Order: sequence, then structure tokens, then C-alpha cells
Amino acid sequence: MKKIYITALFLLIISLFNAQNSTAITLFNKKLNSFLNVRDFTLSEDGNEAFFTIQSPNQEISQIASIKKDKNNWSEPELLPFNTAYSYMEPFLADHGNRLYFASDRPLDQTKTEKKDFDIWYVERKNKNSAWSEPVNMGKPVNSDMNEFFPSLSDNKNLYFTMDSPAGMGKDDIYFCQWENGKYSDPKILDENINSNGYEFNAFVSKKEDFILFTKYNEKGAQGSGDLYMSRKGSDGKWQKAENLGVPINTKFMEYCPFYDEKEKVLYFTSKRNSLSPKKFKDLSDFQQYINEGENGLSKIYKIPFTLQ
Repeated sequence: MKKIYITALFLLIISLFNAQNSTAITLFNKKLNSFLNVRDFTLSEDGNEAFFTIQSPNQEISQIASIKKDKNNWSEPELLPFNTAYSYMEPFLADHGNRLYFASDRPLDQTKTEKKDFDIWYVERKNKNSAWSEPVNMGKPVNSDMNEFFPSLSDNKNLYFTMDSPAGMGKDDIYFCQWENGKYSDPKILDENINSNGYEFNAFVSKKEDFILFTKYNEKGAQGSGDLYMSRKGSDGKWQKAENLGVPINTKFMEYCPFYDEKEKVLYFTSKRNSLSPKKFKDLSDFQQYINEGENGLSKIYKIPFTLQ
């Protein structure tokens, strides 16, 4: 009975949230409209530095960029210096902004040119004014001969990520490695309250490791191709059954790559939502502005006030 009550209360909170915030979703930053596909997002603790992924139309090219805020104004985006002729994506900022985790298919040996499967890497710096180090591969047991994606860490350094493994429940599943005695344990798959025989990926874990946000793909009863879900950790230390965040966050289009700013209580996420409809245009400039700005079916980063009860 208690579990049913908690689930019903959670759904009620989400329902009230949806009813009161149907127009609250906005683009993170209109400057990013100059890029065709923008996805993934991580923000510094002071809210003055953001990292994200920019991609070509079909994702053959994937690079990590950043912007900085000065007096409430965001700078022009810049590519991070460690990007090379391989794919870089899904940044996550940790260690008070001095370590940036990401996924890449760059080779372990930089004297070789053949790309690797996707691994989790990181770069470090002394402070926000210092240069980033060369990328460091996290190695085993985190990385394997399979693909590892979308790193996210709690304050206790427990690492959550997506892995494509034949030993999993489905195609993509969410795993975690526990930080203990100065090293990571072997990856453990999260149970059926999170994973299924379908696709689960892009898990963001809270600082206290008490909730996670992630995407389920083509889930029965969901809003669309990919929806955002949330699971809380119960008093027994186990993850509770994940709940769909509902509309307006989720649409019939793809929603993925969540990031939650716990300080400002803002949810950031990537979406391919599309609200374009035929209309008469004044001129080519009017046409270009209409298809570039707003919901055009390409990956963009959105935000919405989101208070967890």
C-alpha cells in the first residue's frame, strides 16, 4: 500500500507541475541556433560555465564546445582544445569544475589513426582559468571492449553510465561503478525498475545519489520515441520504479540527455521537438529565422523550472 501511495503522490506532483508550466519550456541559449544539432549539457556549480556537444546533421562529426557567462551574458561558443578528428560528446563537469568527463572513440594510442569503441575519458585543470590536460582514458573496470556513454557522477564519486552489452537486459542499459577504497568496482547493471529489454540511456544522477533522470526509448504508454523518466532511491537503498515525467517535458518527439541544476532548480534536456508549420514568408531572411529558431526537429537544448517535492 505504501508503494502505491508514493507512486500516486509522485504522479500527482508531476500532473500539477505539467498543468502549471505548459509554456515554461524555453531554449537554453539562442546563440546555439547557429549549430545544426546541439545536444548534451553540463553546468558549473556557479552557473557561469556550460559545456555541450555540437554535431553535423547525421552525427558523423561530434565535438564538445563551451560558453562562459560574464555579467549575465553568455560568450560566443568555443571548441575545447582537446577535440581531434574523432567523436567527442556527452560532457559532465565534476570535482568543483576541475574535471570534465566525456565519451569518445579516440584511440588509446595517439600514434594510431583507427578509432576505438566509445570509452569514458576525462580532462583536468587546476582551476577555471587553467588549461585542460590531455584526455585520460578511465581504463578498466569502467571501460571495456564495448561502448560506454554518458558519464554522470554523484558527490561520492559513484559513476553512472550507459553501456551496450550482450550481457545486459536490452540493447542499451544503465550501469554504475561504485567508488570504494580509491578505485572503481566492476560495473553493475541497475535492476528492472530502471532497465528493461528495450533501450535505457543518458542517466543523470543527483549529487546525493537520491534520484536519477534518464531516457527510455519506445516505451509502451510513453509520449513518443524517447521520454524522460525519473527514479528515486528508497529508504532501502534500492531504486524505485521509474516514472514518466509527462508533458510538456516529453513530446511525441525525442527527449534525452537530462541535466538538473539542483541549486537553481532548473531541468535542462535535449529535444528534437518540432512545431514548424507551413506559412507565408516576407522574404528569405524571415524564412531562415523561422526554421532556425525554436522547435524545428533538430536537437536543441531546452530548460524548464523543475522543483522536486
